[in-house]
Amino acid sequence: MKKKTFICMIFISFSLFCHTQIKLPVQLDALSGPQVIEAAKTSGGVCLLPLGILEKHGAHLPISTDLIIAREIALKAAEEEYCVVFPAYYFGQINEARHQPGAFAYSHSTIWNLLQETLDELSRNGFKKIILVNGHGGNNDFIQYFLMSQLESPKEYVVINYAPQFDSTFAQSLEKLLDPLGYGHAGSDETSMVQAIRPDLVHPELASRQSGEDLKRLDSIPDQYTGIWWYARFPNHFGGESSHPNVEYGRQFNNQMVKQLVGLIKAVKASDKIEELQQEFYERAKNPLNTPQ
Repeated sequence: MKKKTFICMIFISFSLFCHTQIKLPVQLDALSGPQVIEAAKTSGGVCLLPLGILEKHGAHLPISTDLIIAREIALKAAEEEYCVVFPAYYFGQINEARHQPGAFAYSHSTIWNLLQETLDELSRNGFKKIILVNGHGGNNDFIQYFLMSQLESPKEYVVINYAPQFDSTFAQSLEKLLDPLGYGHAGSDETSMVQAIRPDLVHPELASRQSGEDLKRLDSIPDQYTGIWWYARFPNHFGGESSHPNVEYGRQFNNQMVKQLVGLIKAVKASDKIEELQQEFYERAKNPLNTPQ
């Protein structure tokens, strides 16, 4: 009887040990229901939301280029400093590429509401510190205005846009690896980044099928901005030159992006300053006449 009890205790202890040794996935969609609760606590409520798009990237890169890069950076950072990464998200602003195959341009109301509701649902599931990791340049203005709109009404969470600034010394060393004329949309820089992640999807030998030259078709009209500005410059939705990518450039760029994102995650976990200031703002906005002058 004692022997059976002893064996049973060993089995229970071993089972508990195995359970505690299960590594929490960083991908939100890979978590079980109970693991979501654990992940929200372990991550300090931090979730990364990599934003990409589906759009043409020359004749040599996949239409998911921006999402591939953003997710790689987010996943690597989350592995180093635990947090959760939202599933593939390719709903953004890409109206300027509607004339090209492979562009999925959802309406402005759809991309706005979907992002807002995604953030609301993340918060409802315990993730109160959400970091946007944007891989698509066409999203930049949209994201900034969207973040300002969060001040319209109180939120139970904060949204932060990852906006890395490279050290000048590092940036200069990086630039030596590529021809400056190659930089641009689907240019040698972006091609190198994808090549460092998914070389099977990169075909630089096809890059010359179309021109990435800046046509400057509105340069004769000064002091203006118009929604057609990108098309006026790059009607092929390809800017730069990318027949000579450098995988080392891609590795170094991506690694630096990961390193700085890890730093942001740690800082956000360690501080509630953004939440405190946001709550202070909401309270004062209720009655601006009471705000100290």
